[in-house]
Amino acid sequence: MMKADRVHPWIRRVAIEVGGWTLVVLGIAGLVLPGPGLLLVASGLAVLSFRYPWAERLLHPVMARAMQAAELGMLTWPRIVLSVLSALTLMATGVIWGLQPDVPGWWPLEDRWWLPGGWVTGGTMIGSGIIALGLIVYSYRRFRPGRSER
Repeated sequence: MMKADRVHPWIRRVAIEVGGWTLVVLGIAGLVLPGPGLLLVASGLAVLSFRYPWAERLLHPVMARAMQAAELGMLTWPRIVLSVLSALTLMATGVIWGLQPDVPGWWPLEDRWWLPGGWVTGGTMIGSGIIALGLIVYSYRRFRPGRSER
């Protein structure tokens, strides 16, 4: 008997629904906020594809677009360096956000709106930077060595 067969069907269904939709919603937010949006959307669609054929159909173009973007990012050294610097900047911003520096004099809003979230927000930014660095390494290994530059 497979492990998946041991789980009650309604528990498996609820886990797929909640997990898949959570990843999709977080991914959509990550497309406009700092974070691995496309990766989370693809992960959510992968989970939902266990139950829904439409999710499997949507997954293939999203994965193709993600691979195309990864390959384009590895075309030239300036793109690679810029990607790494962006990930490191995101991580540094997360550290600054977590440390909650004093509100500068030029800040036009109330003090409570200066870097809200503390280490929760800073930690997600640091985590996103770590994920970005991992994806850069993956993309480099997958797409860069086989590319003929001559």
